[in-house]
Amino acid sequence: MNSVLFVCTANICRSPMAMGLLSSIVEVPQEWKIESAGVRARFGFLAHGYVVSLLNEKGVNISKHISRPITEDLLDEFNLTLVMEVGQKEGIKTAFPTMSHKVFLLSEMIGQRFDIVDPIGGNLVDFQQTAKEIENILNAGYEKICELAKPPSQSPSTRSG
Repeated sequence: MNSVLFVCTANICRSPMAMGLLSSIVEVPQEWKIESAGVRARFGFLAHGYVVSLLNEKGVNISKHISRPITEDLLDEFNLTLVMEVGQKEGIKTAFPTMSHKVFLLSEMIGQRFDIVDPIGGNLVDFQQTAKEIENILNAGYEKICELAKPPSQSPSTRSG
């Protein structure tokens, strides 16, 4: 199964937004495991209301999303971990060095290296801009995400053809 874990700070804005947006564009949703967590998240908070509303407009319901912190066991469940900020990537690689080979910035999926700004504390327009940026990256980087999200046994170097 293809799998992606999106990570942001508190797991209430950017990572659930990315989780919902990718879930809406994958070709065969049943073949994917797409979840999210936060580097400083506390367990049990709902996604921000603007995030829920914006995703509802796209036909994606994340109203039952519950925030959770990142753990080594959680990272181990996924083939690809996509983070929103350089500091998050560096922090995860330092805290969980055995997972570092599968941790990337979301922006690296389009060959760049920049942070996705956290809209928390902003207005609806700020959340819309963040959603649009994430959606653009997911669409432009879709092939790379698909390749990196495959189980190791299905990677090009180990697949029989």
